Amino acid sequence: MPKKSSYDSKDIKILEGLEAVRKRPAMYIGSTGPIGLHHLIWEVVDNSVDEAMAGRCTQIKVELEKNGSVTVTDNGSGIPVKRHTKSKISTLTTVLTTLHAGGKFESGAYTVSGGLHGVGVSVVNALSVDLKVEVWRDGFTHTQEFKLGKPKTKEPKKGAALKKTGTKINFVPDPSIFEEPRVYDYDTVEERLRQTAFLNKGLKVIFVDNRVKPKTEETFIYKNGLKDFVEYLNGGYETLHEKIIFFNATLGGSEIDVALQWKEDDEVIIKSFANNIDTVEGGTHEQGMRTSITSAINSFAKARSLHQDISLTGEDIREGLTAVISVLVKQPQFEGQTKTKLGNTELNGHVQRVVNQEFPKWLKKNTRDGRNVVERCALAAKARMNAKKARELTKRKSILETIGLPGKLADCSSTDPKECELFIVEGDSAAGPAKQARESRIQAILPIRGKIINVQKVSENRALQNTEISSLIKAIGTGINKYYDGEQSRYDKIVILTDADVDGAHIRTLLLTFFFKFMRGLFGNNKDEKSKIWISEPPLYRIKSTSGIEYLKDDKGLEEYKKANKNKKFDVSRFKGLGEMNANELWDTSMNPETRILTRVTIADGKAAEAKAAEMFETLMGTDIAKKKAFIQNNAQDVRFLDI
Repeated sequence: MPKKSSYDSKDIKILEGLEAVRKRPAMYIGSTGPIGLHHLIWEVVDNSVDEAMAGRCTQIKVELEKNGSVTVTDNGSGIPVKRHTKSKISTLTTVLTTLHAGGKFESGAYTVSGGLHGVGVSVVNALSVDLKVEVWRDGFTHTQEFKLGKPKTKEPKKGAALKKTGTKINFVPDPSIFEEPRVYDYDTVEERLRQTAFLNKGLKVIFVDNRVKPKTEETFIYKNGLKDFVEYLNGGYETLHEKIIFFNATLGGSEIDVALQWKEDDEVIIKSFANNIDTVEGGTHEQGMRTSITSAINSFAKARSLHQDISLTGEDIREGLTAVISVLVKQPQFEGQTKTKLGNTELNGHVQRVVNQEFPKWLKKNTRDGRNVVERCALAAKARMNAKKARELTKRKSILETIGLPGKLADCSSTDPKECELFIVEGDSAAGPAKQARESRIQAILPIRGKIINVQKVSENRALQNTEISSLIKAIGTGINKYYDGEQSRYDKIVILTDADVDGAHIRTLLLTFFFKFMRGLFGNNKDEKSKIWISEPPLYRIKSTSGIEYLKDDKGLEEYKKANKNKKFDVSRFKGLGEMNANELWDTSMNPETRILTRVTIADGKAAEAKAAEMFETLMGTDIAKKKAFIQNNAQDVRFLDI
């Protein structure tokens, strides 16, 4: 029986100011891991974007600094600095230290806004060790510094006279709040900022990484908005029609933009946004678009007597579709502070009206392209019906009769998936030592050939005919895509174990792309369910000295070792591959739970791998000869498999 604790007036704690944020940060930014860390940037950038949507900002600059801080600068109107009528202190101080204080709650300052909750910049301040803000407004420079959310001075300092307007915020995330690793990922920030530029036609977004020498700088600005976005998403794909379908309309006070294009590949890419916020879980606006596209295609097919013997479902019609919908809403209703789903019921009807009005016009004007889309949908419908027949046939047979485990799988003896691990290793040369080294009770080994097919660029049917892909699906046991069942996974850990070189990195990318496209559930859901996919990091170097044997991960580790042991004699061996290791070495460096280094892969990593695979395919198999030549020259010593 637990010891009784008191519950009286004295036990009720009132959290003042930003204390609540520091006490329960995940309530405001989603998590204290990488997602939450990056969310700090999004909150500050979203405020600048709100200025852009209000017509007061044309440029946003984001800089990743050497000390781990982030600087966001815009040329908007600047946060007001005059004394606030209610708080009796500077509005700048109020905005940075008070939850739900902002210009988003009244209709005067912002017609539409992403930062509707008014907690963004104050939350960033609360979760930062130091925050410095510089405002250019009313003809002067105004600065103020904060520590752990509290102002160092009561009022902002008024500085030099200046004509320009804008806001500059630099913040250092509090290491006591965020989990390791507390490092901003370049690709994650780059993707988000590029997306911001796509959604705000004509807005210049500059991204600078000052952490490297020389610093990297990219500028994103798109004149065609969502049309450029769809073109970017379909880069490397063969499209079904050259012209991107686009329409824009304002209905019920909401502005609606839609861009569509079908491609030969069966991948479905649908992205939806509300007030520039990525609604990754969709919502009423996305549902309205899906419903109306299905209706328009079916009406077009019926009017022209195309494939009347086939009933086209929404799934058939969306196969191969890349679509982006962006809505600007005066009073958006989001689910939660991180805003992943739009709930405005009226948006469903508004979007349907716009698409039902504009899409048929496009189909009528571009009849040949419309017919090609219908043919594409009909093929998807036939494939769906054939797959259904095959599944029904399989159900009549014994599972053991039809789906055996792959012959090259060295399975573990345990029948408890919670303790079982599957190591996917590159080639038979590495599989041999791995099979000898493993703990056979809980560790299984599945060797694959290096030339695994790039599922990003082939249809599902073609991918399933590939021997390596088939072996992976059978070994893991979850099924794929809509038939995926995570509870059927035969292993709790799926470990990718490849060589520590460029080619090994390519193979990892292709494997992650396969998992992301066919078994996305293995990556978890960023909430309660964690990813089952891990990457083993074998060493590239072995150091022999009088003090024993050490292993170093990469070139950087070797250089650091040399600097630290200048007066020491030692021999350096470089592993050309896992096959050069004996069983003991492989166990110690890559398989022993006590000494190995494993990195858990997230859903964001899966998305990045998919994009990287598409880029890799386009580089090596595309028509840009100069790009292909440069890649081969840069990686010739390390790359063994160019056929991806």
